Order: sequence, then C-alpha cells, then structure tokens
Amino acid sequence: MPTAASLRPIGRPLDDPAAVGRALDELLAARAEPPAVLALGEPAHGIAAFPLLRNELLGHLVERGYRSIVLETDVFAASIVDDYVAGAAADVETVLATGFSHGFGAVPGNRELVEWLRAHNAGRAPRDRVRFYGFDAPVEFSAAPSPRRSLFAVIDHLPAALRPGSARDLDALLGEDADWTNEAAMFDPAASVGDSDRARALRVVADDLASGLRRAAPALRAADPDGYAHAAAHARTAPGLLRYHAAMAGPGPDRIAAMLSLRAEMMAENLLAIVGQERRRGPSLVFAHNVLLRRAPSTTAADEQQPSWDSAGALAALTLGERYVAVATDANPDSDPDTLQGLLAEATSRRALFPAPALRAALDPSIGAGQPIVAGHLPLTPADLAGVDAVVFVADTDGTQTRYW
Repeated sequence: MPTAASLRPIGRPLDDPAAVGRALDELLAARAEPPAVLALGEPAHGIAAFPLLRNELLGHLVERGYRSIVLETDVFAASIVDDYVAGAAADVETVLATGFSHGFGAVPGNRELVEWLRAHNAGRAPRDRVRFYGFDAPVEFSAAPSPRRSLFAVIDHLPAALRPGSARDLDALLGEDADWTNEAAMFDPAASVGDSDRARALRVVADDLASGLRRAAPALRAADPDGYAHAAAHARTAPGLLRYHAAMAGPGPDRIAAMLSLRAEMMAENLLAIVGQERRRGPSLVFAHNVLLRRAPSTTAADEQQPSWDSAGALAALTLGERYVAVATDANPDSDPDTLQGLLAEATSRRALFPAPALRAALDPSIGAGQPIVAGHLPLTPADLAGVDAVVFVADTDGTQTRYW
C-alpha cells in the first residue's frame, strides 16, 4: 500500500510563483510537440480554490505565450466578455450576468478574471491581447433553445446567391420558439418537437447553410475574420441543436447520455475551431469540469453499468494529439487516509502538481476515492488518472461553494 511519504517525492509543490513556473515548464516540456491547449479541470463548480488557481496559472501561461482563455460557458455569450476585456464600454455587472451562461458569472474568481484581462489588455495591440472564449453549446440544464438564432445568423452572413432554396419556408418550419424551449421535454420525450417532420426538414436547411458558408469562406473570411468565425460557430450550432432536440425526443433509456454526448461533440467542435483561430497567436488555457476535459469516458453515475460517452476533451485530443495537455484538480483534506484524496492531502503541504504516469505507477489500483466535498464534486479515482497528464491537488480549500442552479 502506498504511503504519503512515497507520494511526496512525486509532487511538485506550487507554494510560490517560482515553483509554479518551474512545474508548468516541466509539464509542458515533457510533450513531444508544443501544446496548443492546456486543459485545466476542476472537480466541482463554485469551489473558489480552483478558479483562483486557474487565474494564477493564466498569468504564468501568458508570460509563456498563451493568448486566450476558454471557459465552460456559452460560445456566443462569451463574446460579450471578450468585447469587454478588449476595452469595450460596458458595466462589469452586466458583463458577468450576460457574458456567462449557467450563472457562472457569480462563481468566485470569474470577476477577478474579467477585471485582470481588461487591465492586462489595455494599451496592447490585438495580437498581444488575451482573448476570452466560451466553448459550451448554448444549452442549459433544463432545456435547449430553438435553432432559429443560429440559422438566421448564417443566412444573414451569406451572399444572396448562396442562400439555399430549402430556407425559403424557415419561419414556418421553426414555428414558435416555445415549441423548442418546453422544459417538460427534458423529462418527457413526447413533449419534444425534435422528432417532428419540420425538425427533420430543418436539419436539411442547416446542412445546406453550412455548405454555403464553407463555399463562401475564401472571400468572407478574408473580408471579416471575426464575423466569419461567428457565422461558422452558428453553422456548427444549428445542426448540433437539432441533433440535441432529436435526442430529447428519443424514448430509449440512454437518451440523457445521448444528449450529454451530443453536447460534448459540440464543445469539442467549438474548442477545435478556437484552436484554429488562435494558431498564429499562441496556445489556449481551457477551464471546465474534470469530466469534460479528461480523455477517459464519462458516465451518468459512478455505476459502470450506466451508459458512457466520450468527453469533449477526448474528442478534441483525437485531433490535437500531443498538443492537448489535460490537468485534473482535486481536493479533500478531511478524507479517509486510506483513500486517494487522503494520501494526496497528506503528501501535499498546500498545493502540488503530480505527473499522472508517476502517480499511477505508485498507487495501488484498488485504492478508493474519498467522499464528495459538496454536491457536484466527483472525487478522482486511480482509473481517472489514465485520462490526464497531471493532477493538481489543493490541500487548503475549505470546500465552500456558490450555488447557481
């Protein structure tokens, strides 16, 4: 059985800025290719220690050439934050309320992040600014929106000659937005419009629009790169939302897993698009829940018999390969000493980074995980280490959490 004494030499303490810099340099230098993404996960939303760690790491990474941060928030709402941190006149309270989905503007650390980005970017040329992105699909926990906004955004960006005939009756096919946003559909497939004839017809429209946008890309992107990227995000989102609504209408027992898998697909597509946009400026720091970023499959519960799907990180890593670095975080200083969290807490003075391969080699695979700190906390298990490159363990969090749903 491993002991804290045997794990302590594996860890890289993160107790001061110089130590944090050394640990990051060691982690990034171990890759065969320079990373395009450093994906930093958190074990639960709202525990202040993790977004504050993210903010601290961002400062170090910006010094090393990183030029964007990507959060688990609506890809379109995030543009409000990006405009603000680039210097747009706006009230920060409004930015926090409207530029983050899921109520994440109230999460500890996000106000500090937004204010730091705005101050950092002031006076800098666009190529040197740190941009803010979201990579989540525009869905919430209880419902999904109509594809109307995305479909019309693509139409409006296309030259008239490339607008498909299939979109002529778009308003009639869409109907009322309330048809799509019915929260009962999350629990009752029969309440969903996703399997209707008009929903299937809209998938043809979405495909035709995406094709038209791709064919117009050389001229449109050269004339307005940001405008084209925005339209392309809508062209990805419209069919994604229609697939999501179709899954809501599915009667099978794995419908929730199918919806989560489709969300992961949309997130991965958004992340890869951001990497493409940023490839000439520098790598990106991505921050989201551990289960969304690790390469291992996710499930709806700890029960291995539950349906599973591949996370956004696993899907993106297929394309990025060695350029995708995943770091999970965890905490639980009061856990049983015979659990993974208990051992890591005893081996960590304040915070430490543990390279995952060395940590896996030192652990007994049968060691259990500690209890959750709060609702939504998913403690790491030895099996989870196969999906990440390193683990940062935080030993000094008090486990406080802000609730926002």
